[in-house]
Amino acid sequence: MSTTQATIPAATHHTARINGARIHYVTAGSTGTPVLLVHGFPETWWAFHNVIPLLAEAHRVVAVDLRGFGDSSTADDDHDSTTAARDLHGLIEHLGWGPVHVTTQDISGGTVFRLVATHPQDVLSLTAIEAGLAGFGLEGLADVTHGGSWHIGALAAAGIPELLFTGRERELLGRWAFPSMTAVAGSVTDADVDELARTYARPGGWRGAVGLYRSMLTEGEDLRALAKSRPLTVPVLAVGAGGGPFTSATLDQVTAGEVTAVQLEGVGHYAALEAPDALAAAILDFTAAVDAA
Repeated sequence: MSTTQATIPAATHHTARINGARIHYVTAGSTGTPVLLVHGFPETWWAFHNVIPLLAEAHRVVAVDLRGFGDSSTADDDHDSTTAARDLHGLIEHLGWGPVHVTTQDISGGTVFRLVATHPQDVLSLTAIEAGLAGFGLEGLADVTHGGSWHIGALAAAGIPELLFTGRERELLGRWAFPSMTAVAGSVTDADVDELARTYARPGGWRGAVGLYRSMLTEGEDLRALAKSRPLTVPVLAVGAGGGPFTSATLDQVTAGEVTAVQLEGVGHYAALEAPDALAAAILDFTAAVDAA
């Protein structure tokens, strides 16, 4: 497994001190409205490495490693969704790029919902890919008696990630996570697994995931209250893949206006890795319409 930070020709790596943490992010593109890409689990900014060059043809693009993920710092204990949302707000201020088209994938949905609801001035639009929200059905994915996944409870249980996952990062990602939720054969390569496992294998490399999954199991009431007091008013795109209409059904409950929905057929959960061309096309069509409005 490589210990070297991966990159792509179109992108430049950066770090910044944001909200007390060292945040790593990648930028690409030089013109157009900005797009912020926020990964899920078990991912980092690398999940978007095939999407970034496509978006960068029309936009300035920034893909971030949330605190505790990727090459961002893991030293502190505050890896919950509220803190991560403050980090994103701080990153947008640091870049001076706001407002941005923000894209969330998977478990970062709660983080990005908090950002959009509490800092609407930061956001031009929201695209959610295979994402849900606590308080609106996401907790059900932890219920193994009804088809939920064991890993949610394991990540949220004190001491268990360090006991079970440390030293087994590549096996966990390469033999379970991606094979079990991927529909497009060969879309997640050995090099992809190597890069993602590299960062989860760092000291404290599971802390970001632990924090967001603990948030998922505890923040339902808080997110329901936030959605009631501050429903989303920006244009919203819901991209479904392996989860079908779950993302759009969730966003319909927290958005004041209509939600645009796109379904990527024949694609599993990891849409950015499995169908980068189709995903980029959906995002570009949506952002172009928002920019033209």
